[in-house]
Amino acid sequence: MGENGWHRTDAWIFVSLVIASGAGRHRRAASTRRPEGVRLADVLSTADHLNRAIPERHEVESAVRRLAGAGLVSVADGWFRITPDGERLWRTRPNAGLSTTVDTVQGALDRRHTPGDAEWRLPEEDHAAAVQEYLVRSIPAPRRSPEGHSERH
Repeated sequence: MGENGWHRTDAWIFVSLVIASGAGRHRRAASTRRPEGVRLADVLSTADHLNRAIPERHEVESAVRRLAGAGLVSVADGWFRITPDGERLWRTRPNAGLSTTVDTVQGALDRRHTPGDAEWRLPEEDHAAAVQEYLVRSIPAPRRSPEGHSERH
């Protein structure tokens, strides 16, 4: 689609956010202090698994501005959330295999929504910190002997 239409990166970030938030480990009841949603590191992790690349800062910023401006996602205090309209888009998209989900969502975005331009900025240091958090989490922990167990030769 043209310059004003949806980009594949928009769909990639949207699908990453949906999948990351669907894991449920970050969902919290309204009565808890921790808000419902996912952190940027979780979005980057899912995006990397989907596309074998960590989105650049400008890609995340642009996609979130367009998605938030269209009312599909929201970001508050570093927590990314899918809005009810975003959930509806996800639930009503044509079903496809995971390998084509980003393309399917981009088509659904093209047909049903106009990109917006919300006021949101992703500082370079926040993106760098989220990338670092994701990379540290993805390094397997070294194997250790059980404590108190001495090896005999």
